[in-house]
Amino acid sequence: MGSTFKGVYNLYTRSLYAFTPGTEKKPEGISITSLADPAIDKLAGQYAPQLREDVDLIEGVYEKFDTKDYLSGQLAPVFFGSAINNFGVKEMLDAFIEISPVPGGRTSDKRDVNPDEKAFTGFIFKIHANLDPRHRDRIAFLRVCSGKFERSKFYHHVRLDKDIRFNNPATFLGQSKSIIDEAYPGDVIGLYDSGNFKIGDTLSEGEQLNFQGIPSFSPEIFKELVNTDPMKTKQLEKGITQLTDEGVAQLFTQFGGNRKIVGTVGELQFEVIQYRLEHEYGASCKFNMIQVYKACWITSEDKVKLDEFIRFRQHQVATDKDGNLVYLADSQWMLDQMIKNYPDLQFHFTSEFKRKSLSE
Repeated sequence: MGSTFKGVYNLYTRSLYAFTPGTEKKPEGISITSLADPAIDKLAGQYAPQLREDVDLIEGVYEKFDTKDYLSGQLAPVFFGSAINNFGVKEMLDAFIEISPVPGGRTSDKRDVNPDEKAFTGFIFKIHANLDPRHRDRIAFLRVCSGKFERSKFYHHVRLDKDIRFNNPATFLGQSKSIIDEAYPGDVIGLYDSGNFKIGDTLSEGEQLNFQGIPSFSPEIFKELVNTDPMKTKQLEKGITQLTDEGVAQLFTQFGGNRKIVGTVGELQFEVIQYRLEHEYGASCKFNMIQVYKACWITSEDKVKLDEFIRFRQHQVATDKDGNLVYLADSQWMLDQMIKNYPDLQFHFTSEFKRKSLSE
């Protein structure tokens, strides 16, 4: 550490990397045959005995690195270096490329999709509005699951049952973006979106399947959205719709009315939404706390029973952005009572049921 820092010994590759202060030159690794190698004395000097002792202790106590254990989450490799000095960065990236997992298969409502299949499939896992405030663009991020994605080629949007092509698919690194011509399993690409996508949507080369495992969960905190500038109502409507499309918050509209309720998993998200509504859409609002314990989606094959529940609990029933009915329970006790009193209704605590109903 400090002025005594001479370099790094890589236990995995048995290599020494010398550190030279004040230079951005990338260090070249020196292969070591054993701890008795004189190259250690040449590099470490007076610290060579300590290095040998430390390495001997670690190799005696710890088992050898096993990639399978790493991939199963049983151990984590540790890297030493300095980003500001560009020391050890390349070695860490090289190791990451060597030990990182290959793209895995994904489960759909029809079958398991393997990454080595020739036909393209992918799903939208994130949406971001106004990524570039100058253009008011909306980007849908897609993960390629199988096959090859090609620029300007038509792909099938399963939920909308229509074909779409993308002329400017892009990859992002920080604030910069690059147009790409093709992408492969494991790649993440950004697609310019005019409102066609929702999180969880699947693209394919024609096969009707929906990837699973991307549900919306019931939020933890609920607040009523109040418009504080009636002259900017349209801007507020557009803004809250686009921001909740991103998946970090959920929007519910009280049944039979226009009262809007926003649900999140953390208090800070309300501040972020309020700030973005003001600075990206020119809308002004505030959030009022309301007494809601849990939101759950409700369905039933018995329309009479469903209508009865809506009439009885209308002030606690809302619709989500897709028009699905949602029950806003004010306590765990009340939720348990409703589940007990209405056995013909199904109470869902994630939105995964939507995808199942689409596949059916």
